Amino acid sequence: MTGANSFQVSGYGPERAGWTRLFARDSLARRLDWPILLSALALSLLGTLLVYSATRNRTELNQDDPYYFLIRHLLNTGIGFALMIGTVWLGHRALRTAVPILYGVSVFLILLVLTPLGSTINGAHSWIKLPGGFSLQPSEFVKVTIILGMAMLLATRVDAGDKQYPDHRTVVQALALATVPMLIVMLMPDLGSVMVMVVIVLGVLLASGASNRWVFGLIGTGTIGAIAVWQLGVLDDYQIARFAAFANPELDPAGVGYNTNQARIAIGSGGLTGAGLFHGSQTTGQFVPEQQTDFVFTVAGEELGFIGGGLIILLLGVILWRACRIARETTELYGTIVAAGIVAWFAFQSFENIGMTLGIMPVTGLPLPFVSYGGSSMFAVWVAVGLLQSIRVQRPMSA
Repeated sequence: MTGANSFQVSGYGPERAGWTRLFARDSLARRLDWPILLSALALSLLGTLLVYSATRNRTELNQDDPYYFLIRHLLNTGIGFALMIGTVWLGHRALRTAVPILYGVSVFLILLVLTPLGSTINGAHSWIKLPGGFSLQPSEFVKVTIILGMAMLLATRVDAGDKQYPDHRTVVQALALATVPMLIVMLMPDLGSVMVMVVIVLGVLLASGASNRWVFGLIGTGTIGAIAVWQLGVLDDYQIARFAAFANPELDPAGVGYNTNQARIAIGSGGLTGAGLFHGSQTTGQFVPEQQTDFVFTVAGEELGFIGGGLIILLLGVILWRACRIARETTELYGTIVAAGIVAWFAFQSFENIGMTLGIMPVTGLPLPFVSYGGSSMFAVWVAVGLLQSIRVQRPMSA
């Protein structure tokens, strides 16, 4: 290893470092995980069509411009792709040294949400309004920060050869690092993001080789904490109503259960092949709220049918499969933990998003990775792809 940004490709000395090496033959292009990259691009482009279908007739949202969301979604994808390239160029090892700064910035941003600068969208006070009609959801970037921060702490002594597994003191430090932003996000409250972060923490601990007692202990603590949160009234009324509607779909079909009921109608009407892109009656009739963001999967189900919905799940599955392979093949614990944390993040968030449209999971407001409209989410998932690519690119030749 010749440095944090080295791609470890034989035949390329320091004089080939930097951007020149990004395009050098037998370096980056040969080492990139193309199934992940192509699957993520396909999902983003498919999402563009779905977002356009969901918003082209919604004049109250698109400011009388049917291409408003389409253009912005493409812009978000382009920025996300650029962030992915920048992440690969910097390298996950270089970002490892910047974790304290990234962590501090992330905590600062989510604290800003709790100030008058914060904005409430769909009941969640988890946004920062920016000029030009844009908004930032810092909790999306906290997911990346938690993965990198916990990986740095848990892997430092193991990768240095001092320990075979993280000791208890290191695990406590890593959990403390994750707990601080999670508590702040809970105060917003953004329950969906907290659920994802909890799954990330569990995935990271499992991948680190920490004692299973920590995993079982966290599961037990989380269960007790969830009961306490419910009993102490920490959740807002709309969040409690969502869980109640999930437990009993017929509780309030015209109120809190409306979204889920309309989503199931839309998906169910699609059949095998769907009504055709831009021809879904539920989508055209604007029956499903937030269809460009949280419920974008309903557009695929109605207009592209079981085949279209299955294609989205297949592409997400390819990303998860390849990410698991990257985690398994890397020779450093740090890279394994980062990749495993991303797998836990993508897997749970995808399952939760698709599950809530089918009525098998509670509505939590989580976007579908790469597909849903939203800049913060798009940027975060593409940075995660960049981390996966960096881990693969910088692995030893023998791996």
